[in-house]
Amino acid sequence: MLERLELDTRGIREFLGGAEVRKLVDGVAVDVQARVRARLPPGTPVRVRPYTTDRGAASVTIADVRGMAWQARDGVLTRAAGEAGIEVKDWRSG
Repeated sequence: MLERLELDTRGIREFLGGAEVRKLVDGVAVDVQARVRARLPPGTPVRVRPYTTDRGAASVTIADVRGMAWQARDGVLTRAAGEAGIEVKDWRSG
């Protein structure tokens, strides 16, 4: 019988900041990038920018002035992220 469970917060932090998670996040970002490109006119630049906070992260951006309109009208980024298995939430919903 388990009497006590103690989280290894340092170990979790090291894991989330490690190379395995970085590789996973970057791979998902490239997947989203490909899904976005498939929804846009050929040659539209879609950029992936890896970055680090307390863990690996990445952003996918449509580098075209029409990008905001495509997102507002068609939800191209939101839909591509959802298809890649990312849960997308409104930032105001907490």
